[in-house]
Amino acid sequence: MPEHILPLPPKWEKDLDCGWAVFKSGKDAIRGYFAKPRGGGDLPALVMSPENLGVIEHRQDVTRRLAKAGYAALTLDPYSRIGGQSPRDFKSHEERRIKATLVTPDEQMVPDLQAAADYLAGLPEVDADRVGAIGYCSGGGTLYSWICGRSRNLKAAVVYYGAPRVQAEARADGKPLDRAVDGHKLQCPILIHHGEADRSVPLEAAKHMVEALKKSGKPLEFHTYPGADHAYHDDSHPQYHQDAAVQSWQRTLDFFARFLK
Repeated sequence: MPEHILPLPPKWEKDLDCGWAVFKSGKDAIRGYFAKPRGGGDLPALVMSPENLGVIEHRQDVTRRLAKAGYAALTLDPYSRIGGQSPRDFKSHEERRIKATLVTPDEQMVPDLQAAADYLAGLPEVDADRVGAIGYCSGGGTLYSWICGRSRNLKAAVVYYGAPRVQAEARADGKPLDRAVDGHKLQCPILIHHGEADRSVPLEAAKHMVEALKKSGKPLEFHTYPGADHAYHDDSHPQYHQDAAVQSWQRTLDFFARFLK
């Protein structure tokens, strides 16, 4: 498929308003997949930072799940500037991951996430004082960068198997990035989920990030899931782990309800 071809139109939902939203990040037009309860007002809101696959159907589905739970939810398209698709010229999983990371550096994505939060806060049906964020995998790693000293007015954050580190070859400057360096600057309560059998982001990396975040003094919850590999929450993925997915999702909803509702 040519890279300029966008994903399929949003799914229609009887009780939701959902579709593609476009907003500005600096001079660039950025899009995201948006969903909210139909007719709802004074809503809490959530920005979602997706994994490096982008706004795939599963990620759209999770956006709708959040809307069904009573939130205005917006999943940022990290590939807005290149047609809505992750890089496709790769020969291995590792090459795909590196190329995807190179075109979505924190220096670009952090302002985009803030722009998404500002867009949500400016909607008439959203309560601007009740905005949170959720991130998965590489998007969870970017979320760490955002909420550790670079966010405005976020009230809560949840990270699923986020990557605290970026290797040198996935950075334009050729220098490795350790997001835990800024962990003490955490600006809001955080809930972190991680599979104990994660082969992509080892559990020790998550623990490294957690120890840094604790220095902020902000409320922090850290849950690990026996037998769960990376991407365990994605029910379209071969590594889906039902028990971990169900348990972590309920914890996520409870956490957001505590801080945003």
